[in-house]
Amino acid sequence: MENKQSYLIPFSIIVAGVLIAGAVWYTNGGSRTPVAATGSAGQESAAGNAVESRALQLRENDRVLGNSVAPVTVVEYGDFQCPFCGRLHANINEPLREQYIKTGKVKFIWRDFAFLGAESQWASQAAHCAGDQEKFWEYHDYLFEHQNGENRGAFSIANLKTFADALGIERVAFDRCLDDEAYAELVEKNTQEGRSVGVSGTPTTFINGRSVVGAVSFAEFQGVIDAALQ
Repeated sequence: MENKQSYLIPFSIIVAGVLIAGAVWYTNGGSRTPVAATGSAGQESAAGNAVESRALQLRENDRVLGNSVAPVTVVEYGDFQCPFCGRLHANINEPLREQYIKTGKVKFIWRDFAFLGAESQWASQAAHCAGDQEKFWEYHDYLFEHQNGENRGAFSIANLKTFADALGIERVAFDRCLDDEAYAELVEKNTQEGRSVGVSGTPTTFINGRSVVGAVSFAEFQGVIDAALQ
């Protein structure tokens, strides 16, 4: 059985391998318990449901893939440097888009939770700059496909600009957007809002309000979506 893995918020990262409901966590000693993707952890409190339902509310600057009136809303809070976000992307990206997004059953929303360092913040800003040229999702995918360690230069400003070339993004406007940190405030706002709805690690995904924590398999992801569709 595949491990459900995620990164927890570190202000100074302490690595601790803790086996909880099949999940491996990198933690700073916090007491948060992950919610099982299948709901087997038991019923959530009314307060918890209210907090998670806020994650479903569309925001002005949300990046949305799919039909805006799709019956199921999937919201991912992620960090482009997080290896487990990369693993979740590899697990679910293609089948989710083919089976659920293109068929109008699911809309997918990405929200930045850029907490692993400067390169996380730059990568998120760059993706939004690409979005100015209708290339957000292409850039989003390219970032996950080109992870190479954390804060080791993989997502340096120079490399992020080179990625734009690879995707046919016009460089003058893109470079100005990135150099001016046009989306720094939005990235920080998304991250803070993630904390306000209970996100304490990445990837954290909300499927019609139910939280799914970690790099779960597509089968597990699919089970929660199908339950929501019913």
